[in-house]
Amino acid sequence: MSQSNHDAAAPPTAVSPDDAKLMDALWPLVAERGWNGFTFPELAERSGQDLTELRGRFPSKFHLLWLHSQTVDQAVLRDAALAGGGTQRDRLFDTLMRRLDALQPHREGLIRFGREVRTDPLLSLALAPVLAASMAWMLEGARINACGPAGMLRVHGLSAVWIATLRAWEQDDSVDLGTTMAALDRALDKAERVARTLRLNEDEPAEPMAAQ
Repeated sequence: MSQSNHDAAAPPTAVSPDDAKLMDALWPLVAERGWNGFTFPELAERSGQDLTELRGRFPSKFHLLWLHSQTVDQAVLRDAALAGGGTQRDRLFDTLMRRLDALQPHREGLIRFGREVRTDPLLSLALAPVLAASMAWMLEGARINACGPAGMLRVHGLSAVWIATLRAWEQDDSVDLGTTMAALDRALDKAERVARTLRLNEDEPAEPMAAQ
């Protein structure tokens, strides 16, 4: 696929029962061949799905990224109650760590993809709305308002926190992800300081998120 891979206006696709199998086939292919290296016929063969059905659901490879984002969001939100009480910062920390847990089975493919994104400005730009949609849901899952101008700033801030955390995760081979957790802590601390500066937390002193 060519230019259509970078279609930022691509809508989310509907989630089907075969999506887990499809993602389990996709990310090993990306690990082996790279994002631009694999083909839809290979994905169809690996996932045991019909090529024409894939065409019906995914006009381009980019639509696969929408689906992946949705499935990860849903995995995190199913356990949203596990965020429990505590401060908003605590709930965000728990939510993002659960998101990393959901990524862990596809770690190798996602790491290769992340490195390729950093060398492809068009793909990076196209991913921005996908990332923003997911971060808005992570805020809502942590019971933090993601709507309105202040919500947009929180989404932007959480996106920056998430990107910094992923960079640490790429380098962290430990079982307990201690280095990743430390990076997430630091990123949330920075975001909280910016939030205070922008007075996004004036209604709730514990408000942790803002733009960076």
